[in-house]
Amino acid sequence: MGAIETQIDGLIVTPLKIIKDERGAVMHMLRADSPLFKQFGEIYFSVVNPGVTKGWKRHKVMEQNFAVPMGNMKFIFVDKRENSPTKEAIQEITIGPENNYALIHVPAMIWYSFTATGTDTAMIANLASIPHDPSESETAPLEKFHTPRK
Repeated sequence: MGAIETQIDGLIVTPLKIIKDERGAVMHMLRADSPLFKQFGEIYFSVVNPGVTKGWKRHKVMEQNFAVPMGNMKFIFVDKRENSPTKEAIQEITIGPENNYALIHVPAMIWYSFTATGTDTAMIANLASIPHDPSESETAPLEKFHTPRK
């Protein structure tokens, strides 16, 4: 399974495998031998209630790897990096296990927000390249960028 082209330089979406049988499922996320894996900082899970939007946020150093193993999540990414060939690009990506199970690799300095779509609670798994450090991230109110919301 190859990466899906995006509108933002360095933002990479890779389809992931789900292996299901009558007992349940195994959901792949990221292997140490993947070119997207840089180093292990931490992994954490964000649970988001239906219809709730979180964001805007960006990390100055941290690279992130998002998967949504439960529910569906709509991400919006905005590239405001000064020297980026895709500066000002906006990318919407919806992922979840039912219709688009994928890994989203997010480089540092990309603004993002996410919304749990549908009627179920959603969960994001994030494998971050460094441990959480509040001094290396920025947040902004949802009104910061005029992007589509639903």
